[in-house]
Amino acid sequence: MNALIYLIEYGFSAYLMIVILRVWLQLAKADFYNQLSQFVVKATNSILAPMRRIIPGVLGIDMAGVVLALIVAGAKIALIILLQGGAVDPLLLLVWALILTIKTAGMMVFVVMIVRAILSWVSQGGHPIEMLFGQLTDPLLQPIRRVIPSMGGLDLSMIALFVALNFLNKLFSEFVPYWSSL
Repeated sequence: MNALIYLIEYGFSAYLMIVILRVWLQLAKADFYNQLSQFVVKATNSILAPMRRIIPGVLGIDMAGVVLALIVAGAKIALIILLQGGAVDPLLLLVWALILTIKTAGMMVFVVMIVRAILSWVSQGGHPIEMLFGQLTDPLLQPIRRVIPSMGGLDLSMIALFVALNFLNKLFSEFVPYWSSL
């Protein structure tokens, strides 16, 4: 049973990250001709295209993508609960799906920023993935850069965002201890 739960967690988590990345790419107005962007579009378009006919976007946010992310997160949680012999409360499932989606999005921001920081140390610049990660994270870092300017060429905005993300993660974990490991 543990092996099946592992496969469900892995599969649903991977697809949830792809769906969140699709929404994030659109919010950041990132380059959709990038190889990673093309993979994300191809992996989600068959489900999102019909959903967009029913669910319109709101204020530049792809609401069909948001709903799909909530469905994937909810399906993951519901399957795990059912496999463990529990009962699923629909309202509680919706809350858990929302929390899991937000937590996964925050974790993705954290990972993308770490990869971007490491690439800035070793890369000569100009790699398509590096440029895409810059397009994804710059809208988050620009407001911080207005408050905390770079000091001697050292950009402290990433550190400030890391601290803020860690604070939010700790805050989430205090209020929702059961799902803090997801």
